[in-house]
Amino acid sequence: MKRMMMIATTVLMVVMFCLAGPVSADDINKQLAKSSTIDKVMRKGTLRVGLSSFVPWAMQDKKGEWIGFEIDVAKQLAEDMGVKIEFVPTKWEGLIPSLLTGKFDLIVAGMTGTPQRALKINFTVPYDYSGMNVVVHKDFMAGVTHYMDLDKKSNTIVSRVGTTGGTLAKETYKNAKVRLFPDEGPMVQELLNGKATALLATAPQPAQLAAKYPDTLVLLDQNLTQQPISMGVPKGDPDTLAYLNTWIIYARNNGFIQKKVDYWWKSLEWEALLK
Repeated sequence: MKRMMMIATTVLMVVMFCLAGPVSADDINKQLAKSSTIDKVMRKGTLRVGLSSFVPWAMQDKKGEWIGFEIDVAKQLAEDMGVKIEFVPTKWEGLIPSLLTGKFDLIVAGMTGTPQRALKINFTVPYDYSGMNVVVHKDFMAGVTHYMDLDKKSNTIVSRVGTTGGTLAKETYKNAKVRLFPDEGPMVQELLNGKATALLATAPQPAQLAAKYPDTLVLLDQNLTQQPISMGVPKGDPDTLAYLNTWIIYARNNGFIQKKVDYWWKSLEWEALLK
């Protein structure tokens, strides 16, 4: 009797499935599209971008407005999408957790798509590349011609917590003391005061610090490494990833990215906006 009931139930389920009609691939694609970040942004009319303060990637001008390389990239992306933009400043180490909890739609913050980070979120194709450099306080320059000359117990290397620069500093300097700071201001001040030997960070920050304080700081013009800079998006959203990749390729090919690189990386014209 039990076996007969099981067979009857199975037959009934098959019949109901057949009556419901086939689910087309087009229907599935439409459902997926409706759940994508891009679709939600377009319906909402606002793109929320997570960022972290780095000079000249993202910073506030004298009026309190956000400016910088990443800001220009994000604004152009929103403009091309035909939506408004909302910046959500976040501590660097909180960017990925905040993306995962939906506090913003994507990360545009000079972030490198490392294998470790890619376990948590997806990354677009690179929209720029950045090297890692070291800038040294002049009081510690005696006998230093290479960045590895700084690896002494008497030296202190500073960098930002949670960044690839901070990770690289710990991997590179086994003898020197490595101190990681959550914010840029105190880290730079520590170097300028001579309480730190050198600062390791993503280009162009070291070069621009040396240009800004030529009597105090010296740039070691050597790349420790060169890393791709990508946007970060939640996993399981192929539509958003595909759109952003298409936009990046377009923005690179039409000269927009290079124009911004020339302004923010190769000049200090923007400093007037901060005073």
